[in-house]
Amino acid sequence: MAFSIRLSEEERNLANSYALLHSMSLGEAFKRALFEKIEDEYDVAVAEEAYQEYLDSGCKETPIEEFWKELEKNV
Repeated sequence: MAFSIRLSEEERNLANSYALLHSMSLGEAFKRALFEKIEDEYDVAVAEEAYQEYLDSGCKETPIEEFWKELEKNV
């Protein structure tokens, strides 16, 4: 799929400089930036969900020894 975006001259110069600095095409630079942003937002959403689960549990802590035992069971 291909698409185009409008950039000001300043934005285009900045994007071109970034792509050149990282030895990639302008298209690849935008593609990487887009997917990094998507991954970052996904990570934040997962962290917020985990934190909410923690709060909903009454903020109960688990001793590290129990955590390691649980991990050993699943190996």
